This record gives sequence, structure tokens and C-alpha cells, in this order.
Amino acid sequence: MYTLSVSALNEQIKTLLETSFTRVLVEGELSRITFHNSGHIYFTLKDSSSTLKAVMFRGNASKLKFQLQEGMKVLVDGAITLYKPRGEYQMNCFSIEPSGQGALALAYEQLKEKLSAKGYFDTKLKKELPRFPSRIALITSATGAALQDMLRVANTRYRALEIDIYDVLVQGDSASSAIAHAISIADKKDYDILIVGRGGGSMEDLWAFNEEIVADAIFKANTPIVSAVGHEIDWVISDFVADVRAATPSIAMQICLPDTNELYQYLDSMSNQLESIMSQKVFNKTKELRHMLELYSQNSVEKQLSQKAIEIKQIKDLFFQNITFKMQSFSRDKENITSRFPHALDSIVNNKYNQLANLYKMLESNNPKLKAKTGFAQISKNKKVIDISELEVNENFELQSDSVFVSAKVLNKETR
Repeated sequence: MYTLSVSALNEQIKTLLETSFTRVLVEGELSRITFHNSGHIYFTLKDSSSTLKAVMFRGNASKLKFQLQEGMKVLVDGAITLYKPRGEYQMNCFSIEPSGQGALALAYEQLKEKLSAKGYFDTKLKKELPRFPSRIALITSATGAALQDMLRVANTRYRALEIDIYDVLVQGDSASSAIAHAISIADKKDYDILIVGRGGGSMEDLWAFNEEIVADAIFKANTPIVSAVGHEIDWVISDFVADVRAATPSIAMQICLPDTNELYQYLDSMSNQLESIMSQKVFNKTKELRHMLELYSQNSVEKQLSQKAIEIKQIKDLFFQNITFKMQSFSRDKENITSRFPHALDSIVNNKYNQLANLYKMLESNNPKLKAKTGFAQISKNKKVIDISELEVNENFELQSDSVFVSAKVLNKETR
């Protein structure tokens, strides 16, 4: 296991916290407020069961329009960070408002809750941005610095792009309807991406992007939409509804457009990788081809014919050897047979003659005609000759002489 120093571990925790909690909105009660000589304000946020240390640095503290007081319930906008020397996490506060006060803040929260319930913020409905857009529309003020920032980034980053500008009011009473109308019109013109935004300003200045009419237009659009309103700490309703939220208009262009220089490097890398892969494939295929040629050489028709010719010659030689051996053996056997044949033949003939004589005698001895004597007959049962002792009472049997055939039945049997 890798060993970390305390500082290294705190640094990792700091990075994790600051990247995971870049923006949080916390409500709590102020406690232990300290106004430091440097202009920073240190305090604790608490509720019924927990506390959270917080700091508001001089730049943000100077913008406060009210005096912080012990026990005051507030709404704090900020990010979570870690104070490394003591290993304590705390909240870096960007702005503080009295809880439950401010019409715009209340309207913002109410609309946010309403749209969230309607599914406007559902991440499953977010559309992906194309990797290489060819046409985008910028819905913003044609005279604003935000437009110039976006065009500058586009010109530097990716010039293979058609950009159309929809000049709209970005603040004031009629701004929200103008923005919504421009979104509706641009959505019908097959753009790859729509960027809706403006530069920084107060909550009042940015309020057009908190209107429900703008949220509806963004949610209903088929084209992927990027919301780029204000600075990094500014969050408006359009940020939640849009498919992608960019902290600033410049960052929006960076998100939407690929970097040409990176593409060149990527193409070089892919070219090198392709060359390496092709070289390896050529090497492997060459190796396989050589192996196949060797196999072909070993298993070619010529090679097989040559091998078969050798086998045929071996079989032929073996055949002649066997024939020669058989002929020699036959020659020896012939001499033996020639010398032994007359005696063997006479012996066989005599043996067969004797067998024939014996068979003839047996035939004569079993011939019923030759056996016929007065008072004697052959006994059979079921066409089989049997001895009289084999008969049982009430059995049927046959009696046969050379001229008479009688069917009979055993009435009584006595053994003597």
C-alpha cells in the first residue's frame, strides 16, 4: 500500500472536495461571527444537529448589503474547500442573503422547485453535444462583450464552423420573451447546437434567464442547448434546464468546439498508431505466409508424389522378397509333398474306405427291413424311435415293422 504524507493526503482531500462541491446552497443559523481586520468574515453555520465552519473573504464580504448578526437565519451560496494547515473543511461563501427574504430569491426557488417537479432538470432527458458541430447559433446580445468572447474562442479553437447570431435583449422586461422566441425559431433550422447566454451581472440583470417562458422554450427544443449565463458563480434556471451548463460564454465555446491543435495532435497520434498497427499486421502476415510456404513445400503434390514413389518402391521390394521367399518355401514343400503324396493318398483312401464300410454296416443294422423278426417291431413316439421303457401309462405311441404301421396306447405298465 502506498504511504501518503499528511500534507499529500490533505491535498487529495482538498482536490476531491473542491471538485465535488463547486457550488452549494446552504441554509443555517449564524454563530460565532468574527470580523477580522483583514476584511474577512469567519463564522459557523448551524442547525439543530450539525455545524459547518465558513469564511467569506474580503472581496465577497464587501458586497454584503446587510450586517451579519448572531442567530440570524441565512441562505449561503458557496463552495466547499479544505484549510490544509489544520485539515479542516469549510465553506467558502460567495454571497449571503437573509433566509426567507428577497422577492427574486423566493421566486427563483419557487420556479426551480416547480420545474424540477415537472422533470425539467432530469439528467436522463439531457441531449449529448455533437463532437464536431458544423453549424451553431448564438442567442445573445449582438453588442455584448459575451458575443465577442465567444467569437474569439471559436476563431482560435475551430474555424471549420458556420455561426449564426440571433440578436436579442438579454435583460429587461421583454428580454425573456425575446430569448424564448429566438430559441423557438433557431430550433427549426437544423443547427447542431444552440448557445443561449450573456455576460455577468446582478441577479436582476440575469433575471430573464430565470423566467418560466425561457425554461419552457429550452425544454421543448429538439436541438442541444448550452446555457452560458454570467460568471462561474452565477446559476440561473436556464442552467438547470439546458442540456449543458457552461460557467461563462467563453467556456461554452470551449465545451462545444473541438480544439484544432488537439485534433492535429490526435490525428498525428492516430497516424502513428495506425502505422504501428499496419506494420505489425504486415509483419505477422509475412510470418504466416512464410510458415504456409514451408507447410506447402512439405505437403506439396511433388513432395507427396516423391514420398509415394518411395513407398511404392519399398512395397515392390517387399513384395518381391515375399514372392522369392514363398517360391523357395514352395519349392521345398513341393519336394516333401512329392515324396509323401503317394503314401498319404493311400492312407487317406484306406481311411475313407473303412469309414464307408462302417457306415454301411450301421445302415444295415438300422434298416427296419433287415431287423424284421416275428414278434418284434420298432417303437416310436412323435416320429422318434424310443425304448419301450420310456413309455408311460395313457401315452400314445407307434409300432412299425417292415410292412405294418400301428398306432397304440399304453394301458398298463409293469417293470420287471
